[in-house]
Amino acid sequence: MAALYLVAGKATDSVDHGFLPAAARLGVPVVLLTDRPGDHAFDGPVVRCDVTDVRSIVAAVNDPLALFSNSDFLQTPVALAAAYFGLPGKDWRAALRAKDKALARRHLAGLDPVFCAAADAVPSDAPYPLVLKPRGGVASEDVFLVADAAELAARRAEIAARRDDPLIVEEYLPGELRTLETLGDGVETRVLGSYRTRLSPPPHFIEERLDWAPPPPETPQILRQLAALGVGFGACHTEFTVHAGRARIIEVNYRLIGDHCDFLMADLLDVPLFEQVLNVHLGRRLPPATPAPDRHAAAEVVLATVPGTLTAAPDVETVRDGAVHVSYRPQRAVGETIEITRTNRDYLGTIRAIGPDPATVDAAIARYRATRTWTVT
Repeated sequence: MAALYLVAGKATDSVDHGFLPAAARLGVPVVLLTDRPGDHAFDGPVVRCDVTDVRSIVAAVNDPLALFSNSDFLQTPVALAAAYFGLPGKDWRAALRAKDKALARRHLAGLDPVFCAAADAVPSDAPYPLVLKPRGGVASEDVFLVADAAELAARRAEIAARRDDPLIVEEYLPGELRTLETLGDGVETRVLGSYRTRLSPPPHFIEERLDWAPPPPETPQILRQLAALGVGFGACHTEFTVHAGRARIIEVNYRLIGDHCDFLMADLLDVPLFEQVLNVHLGRRLPPATPAPDRHAAAEVVLATVPGTLTAAPDVETVRDGAVHVSYRPQRAVGETIEITRTNRDYLGTIRAIGPDPATVDAAIARYRATRTWTVT
């Protein structure tokens, strides 16, 4: 039977509560390809395979309508598999450039030169402070601002105790941190919107809150850089800074934004966002664009501050607080062991709120926090 093959590694809310229900609403049969079949809340056909290997994906697929993944790590093998079957999909070269931060910097050097070097080969005249990060990392894991060569050496040794994949350093890009959310159908690359991101204090880079905001005037600069990378088809979440009229990419996540900001964006725009993403992979054009929303939206995370066991936390819920629609979805379950990593892995859950203006939304989020309990003991 012809089916949409959704390729996934670990279970995520975006897949289990976003894309899989969206496929059901579209009436499209789905086969889940994964190396972790027991982790997913899906009662349809599941095929176990090595989802990091394009050969394994191709061997597991039969009569595909589409191939799709929302995983950072799986964009390149899935793009290659889609190309093998002649299906709509992302350019595998663009997917590879987006995932490999050093490769992305090399490819963008003509448009926006940013100092970048292997962490074990940093020249003595490097423009400190630098940002140390895994070459293919995600979720701010093992990302540090380092002030000098001594701090770089210490952080490298610290990271080496946890992982052995390649590390790079990049120059620190000052400015306001923004995101650009795009969706392309192969003909049009549409800007869906933008978030303004609040980070934790250095040396860490934990995303603590995202507020919806109009795309900045410098957005065309980012679109040119994405086009140079070959990024356009499908969903993309790009992080960048704006400073003195210049927009500079931090990283390109060639997938839909996560950490429940995808659900927030769908609610704010009042569009079937997950269906639209799947549709372009099914070879369908984007529907007409909707007007920019006249409401404010924010996603604020609840962060663990001490290690231990999560013994109390809210469950999934949606409440109305005056003119504000407030939703909460946990990212960690009661009973889980919590370790403090100083990354986005420390999220206990996400509070999402949509209301008429920022002040009203802020007040509703504060009231929600004040009337709920998160306990780690």
